[in-house]
Formats: sequence, C-alpha cells, structure tokens
Amino acid sequence: MGTGTGIGRVRGLGSAKHGAHHWLAQRYTAIGNLLLVLWLLFSLIALPGLDYESVVNWIHNPLVAVPLMLMIVSIFMHLRLGMQVMLEDYVHDKGLAFFSMLLLNFYAYAGAAAGVFAIAKIAFIGVVK
Repeated sequence: MGTGTGIGRVRGLGSAKHGAHHWLAQRYTAIGNLLLVLWLLFSLIALPGLDYESVVNWIHNPLVAVPLMLMIVSIFMHLRLGMQVMLEDYVHDKGLAFFSMLLLNFYAYAGAAAGVFAIAKIAFIGVVK
C-alpha cells in the first residue's frame, strides 16, 4: 500500500459503513414529515373554527397531542440531518466545523424540546371550556 497518493493511503480500508444509515434516516423523517403535516392540515381544515378555544380544546385530545409532538421531533430531526450534511460538505476548517455542529445539535434538540413542552403544556394544563 502506497503512502504518496490519497488513493494509496485508503486502499483496502473499506467503507466507513455509516453513510447509508444517515441517508435512510433523512428519507424516513421526510416521509414522516409529509404524512404528519398532511394530517395536521386536514385536521385543521376539519375544525369548526380556528379560534383560540377551539384549537386549545383540539390539542387537549391525546390523539392530537401525540402526533403533534411526533411531528415536532421529526421536523427537527430532519432539519438536523440535512444541516449536518451541508456543514460536512461546505465547512472545511476543523474548529469551525466542530463549533457549527455543536450549535446545530443544541439548536435542534432545544427546538424539539421546546415544541414538545409547549404542546404538552397546552394538552395537559390548558383546557378552555
């Protein structure tokens, strides 16, 4: 095995064996997002009104709150996967790449947590009669 060229250094090492998982996860979250957003749109269209009380009472139903939470988590996971690919492709400085990935992870997890918390707070506390 040669050490002079790039191909000589990696010949015989095989693949990293993680690219397909990332690609599949991005596709699964895209399908989940499509289904959940369509469910959200049709559910909102079926509501008698879009006033505050109607929407809060609608979210209070567990059959509505759980899919809303799943949608929030799936959207932020999909965002994280897509942005990770972009950062890996276009940020070449190692320190900046690490810092960017750190910020991306904090943003994605904090956004998902805040969305789930907001839905849970409405679903379990805020019932308007």
